[in-house]
Amino acid sequence: MATPPPQHGAGPYAQHGPQYGPPYGSYVPQQGPGPYPPVPGPPPVAPQGPYGMPAGPAGVPDCRMCGSVPAAPGTVRGHQGMFVLMRFLRTEGPLCRDCGLATYRRMQSDTLWQGWWGPLSLFITPVTLLMNLGPRAAYYRLQPPANGILRPLDPGKPLWRRPPALLVLAAVVLVSFALPTLIVIGLLAGGDGKPQPLATGQCVRNVGDWKEQKLLAVDCSSPDAQYRVHAAPCAGGDYIAALKYTPENGSLRCLRPLDRPTR
Repeated sequence: MATPPPQHGAGPYAQHGPQYGPPYGSYVPQQGPGPYPPVPGPPPVAPQGPYGMPAGPAGVPDCRMCGSVPAAPGTVRGHQGMFVLMRFLRTEGPLCRDCGLATYRRMQSDTLWQGWWGPLSLFITPVTLLMNLGPRAAYYRLQPPANGILRPLDPGKPLWRRPPALLVLAAVVLVSFALPTLIVIGLLAGGDGKPQPLATGQCVRNVGDWKEQKLLAVDCSSPDAQYRVHAAPCAGGDYIAALKYTPENGSLRCLRPLDRPTR
């Protein structure tokens, strides 16, 4: 009588058939002593920087523009006023010393001459300029860039040697000197226009009308002299000087024409 075939799942080989070893494509290193040494694992993967290049030392960020180290985090801001509209600009780090200074000087210089052209920009621009001083100090403290994959940006001329900064400096100096000068001129002009009390025996001429007198003191020998000042009471034919020419706690001043004989 024939022996029936073994049922699926029965017998010493389970339902998936006989096991001859690990699956194809895998290797299980032998444990303990054997004829072959253990297979080493995969090499560690180095951290990646910009453009797939290795990053800097652990804990030291690299520049996002050139890949150099060291770099410092920071955000450089700019502002443009356009009368009605305005633009807020920003460049974020980390940046190396040269790329950071180049970015700071460029954006600070542009803000110095583009940031004032608007009502609100007059207040926003000074705040923006002051906020950039923090990243600038951080970039100045860095060492020269090294190990970059690209050439760092050229920082260029210092900010105070660029035309926008010189124009703003000239405007500040002009306003600083112009305001006191205008105040002094106004005071001097006001002092010249203030009527001075007339003294007895002084000669004057009237460059206004008799309703709005404007008496100027002149030398009695000058051909411009018209009247001689006398204290009240006034004689017949004399003119009376306006009260603004009367000394404090004094009497009225009479204006006697010089073509009349003095009594």
